[in-house]
Amino acid sequence: MRLVECVPNFSEGKDGRRIDAIVRAISQLGVRVLHVDSGESANRTVVTFVGQPNQVEAAAFEGVREASAQIDMRSHTGTHPRMGATDVCPFIPIGDTALEDCVLISERVGERVGRELKIPVYLYAESAKSESRVRLPDIRRGQYEGLGARIDDPEFQPDYGPVALNAKSGATAIGGRRFLIAWNVNLDTKDVFIAKEIARRLRTSGRWNPGSARIPGRFQALQGDGWYIEDFDKVQVTFNILDHGRTPIARVYEACKEEAATLGASVTGSELVGLVPGDALLDAGRFYANLTGSDAGDPLMLAAEHLGLNELSPFDPKSRVVELAYETLAGST
Repeated sequence: MRLVECVPNFSEGKDGRRIDAIVRAISQLGVRVLHVDSGESANRTVVTFVGQPNQVEAAAFEGVREASAQIDMRSHTGTHPRMGATDVCPFIPIGDTALEDCVLISERVGERVGRELKIPVYLYAESAKSESRVRLPDIRRGQYEGLGARIDDPEFQPDYGPVALNAKSGATAIGGRRFLIAWNVNLDTKDVFIAKEIARRLRTSGRWNPGSARIPGRFQALQGDGWYIEDFDKVQVTFNILDHGRTPIARVYEACKEEAATLGASVTGSELVGLVPGDALLDAGRFYANLTGSDAGDPLMLAAEHLGLNELSPFDPKSRVVELAYETLAGST
């Protein structure tokens, strides 16, 4: 089966009516919305939907269009970095779909968003036209507030759309990419510095050592930072795992525990943002089965137990594992 997953991030996490309007605009195009994850502190909503490539292409554009009508970036505040009403819109291949197909979809959607909605669009990830635009943090640097000054720089002109600030909608990053696992690790401290330091020690970009060169982190294909989330009264290390084959989630979790202990803190659990591919959790289940000397039980639930995925809310594989969620929805229609 040729499927595409799309995971747009919208800069609205508080107003349920606006969020519902965006989700309705997406769901009317024949795709299956698998998950909607909103956070008030982050003031951000992540929508995960899956469908045939042409359906996903049309639904993504409608989501961006509705977000541009519902969200005004001039009054937006939140803890999560952002630069636009639709901050980022990635397309991910599933099943027999090639990554190159998702790149082509991103280019068509990006051109249409720029032309019809007059929103500056930056192609990122596998769709990037230059090395400086592969990483989302590099494009998002300065966030919405710094966009007006940056967009005048010839090196930062958008790939599509006006070379001018869209004051209401900001700018959007669109691209084809591999599956990204957005994931937060919870700590038993209120000290955000500890979370940030753990992130610096583990993430690929590492940390600066005063007076010398940058010290690389312990993992490849890993982005990380630290923050306090008022919703849960938790300090978290927030990660994006860009390639779970190279950087397995269980190895990062165990490394978090090691680094936290050196800083006088402990890991208490973790939470997924959006969905996770089944093979990533199956790998974690096998890892913990080997670690504990037990292979009994469901490997998905074994992974959930050892990763502490039930700490903040119950973890249900049928709604959080992308393949199971799609099959569940397909069986109910």
